[in-house]
Amino acid sequence: MVLSEPYWDHHIPLPKLGPLHSRLVTAFVALICFINSYNGDFVFDDSEAIINNKVAGIVGRADLLCALFFQLSFLVYCKAFQGGDKKFPVLWIFSSILLCAVAMLCKEQGITVLVSENMLSLFLPKDLWTDFYFLFSTQIGGLVSSGLLMRLALLFLGGSFLLYARWRIMGTGPPSFTEVDNPASFAENVILRIVNYNYYYSLNAWLRMCVFFFFFNVYDSVFYTLCVYRTLTFGLVLLAIPFLPASNLFFRVGFVIAERVLYLSSAGYCLILAYTVGYCSCHWKKHKVCAATLTLLCVNVARSAQRSQHWRSEQSLFTSALSVCPLNAKVQYNVGKNLAYRVNQSAAVKYYREAVRLHPKYVHAMNNLGNILKERNELEEAEELLSSAVHIQPDFAAAWMNLGIVQNSLKKFDKAEQSYWNAIKFRKKYPDCYYNLGRLYADLNRSIDALNAWRNATMLKPDHSLAWNNMVILLDNTGNLAQAELIGKEALKILPKDHTIMFSLANVLGKQEKYKESEGFFLNALKINPNVASCHGNLAVLYHRWGKLDLAKRHYELSLRLDPNAPGTKENYNMLKRKLEQRQRTVG
Repeated sequence: MVLSEPYWDHHIPLPKLGPLHSRLVTAFVALICFINSYNGDFVFDDSEAIINNKVAGIVGRADLLCALFFQLSFLVYCKAFQGGDKKFPVLWIFSSILLCAVAMLCKEQGITVLVSENMLSLFLPKDLWTDFYFLFSTQIGGLVSSGLLMRLALLFLGGSFLLYARWRIMGTGPPSFTEVDNPASFAENVILRIVNYNYYYSLNAWLRMCVFFFFFNVYDSVFYTLCVYRTLTFGLVLLAIPFLPASNLFFRVGFVIAERVLYLSSAGYCLILAYTVGYCSCHWKKHKVCAATLTLLCVNVARSAQRSQHWRSEQSLFTSALSVCPLNAKVQYNVGKNLAYRVNQSAAVKYYREAVRLHPKYVHAMNNLGNILKERNELEEAEELLSSAVHIQPDFAAAWMNLGIVQNSLKKFDKAEQSYWNAIKFRKKYPDCYYNLGRLYADLNRSIDALNAWRNATMLKPDHSLAWNNMVILLDNTGNLAQAELIGKEALKILPKDHTIMFSLANVLGKQEKYKESEGFFLNALKINPNVASCHGNLAVLYHRWGKLDLAKRHYELSLRLDPNAPGTKENYNMLKRKLEQRQRTVG
């Protein structure tokens, strides 16, 4: 490339590191971040989010992986110029396109590395004007020999193929988002959309200029890796091009503002900043430039430290957004969801209600709020919310299932059955819905339909413990003990450590007077969970019927110790005591 030109950072009044040393420093800082984040301590960027699965979703990881492969693709492409602009190895170009494909599979903006590489070819080569002279002089042979046309052609063909592949992977259509994800993109008024989009762009520009969140790590690697390319234009390209897929210009995106979409653009910012500092060093006093640069670095590191505190937990992360976007329904929803996860339902209801107030068509907030109200036995309001949710979004399968559960609790069995089938209609493979449908049929004494529904649940989800257990219990209650035994043993082949199925199967075997086998399942269940009063109580009944009265007495007492109000246990224990007393009198 332009290795013969002087480094444009030569005048920056800061210590210089060679390529090897800068890589070592960057690797060392990355290792420190990894170690700290592994223990949940401070980090400068989102590496904590990658390690802590409770905080980071798959989306953030995809963006970081995309940024990694974007940079690798770009650096590999630069290898094509090491021998000068006249000759370049095609292998490096294909390797760059392959890495671009990986970046694109992680996140769609990875494809923009090819655009950046095109700009690199056009703006950076030293003999650019020679190439254009050949072009406009119709001396195409000279242009081809320079390698520019070949590079551009390979990048264009590779990019076209990757775009087609991505389009097919997406189902030949853009992704679908709801209005709450990106309200401005759903505005019918064009002027309103334009105004909101420009507001979003200004906020992203502010974030990018400040780089509060991820400046420290990117700065070193980009500053020292890209310092050989003496062009401000390319810095602007790297700043703007990776952001284009998130700009809503080509297709609707599923967010309003996200720090993660600025990872790649921050590289362009750092490049321009280094260029600007070098330029200022030639015109201002160096000690002033040095002080300003160090101040900027310290401010960004301090702000990064402050921001990373929010990533210590989901609660602090979501709550921090409230101070920025208190009128954003999705922020209120996220806070409520986190509170519900931590079993603080009263507080969760408050935030869910606020989310619905701010966005009356927010079906996910309605669904979650309806679930909490269902658990609090506020069934009428829960039914109203869930009915509104499925009316707004008729293909919302989870809301249909939850509506069916509420209607079942309200004894509206016909409506509940229809709601369950609507859920299955919109989500073919829905084992939980089949399980709840089976419960409905069991309540209606439609045993065969219940068994079929639960069998469907286990076929779709073989480890669905509740469906297996309910089949065993239903067959037990209807007197089909042999079939219940077969189902229970089939279930334990898939779930060998499930103590609830062991308990149900042990009851079945006890009724068949298979005492020894029944005892084994009871004891195995108690090994897994020794504090289940009903298991001790039923094992005591087994021993009682088996004639092992001392063991029966011991387990009756254990059961009553765990649950003094266990139904039937106290009466059975009193019967056993009378029998033991009678036996002692007989012996005496």
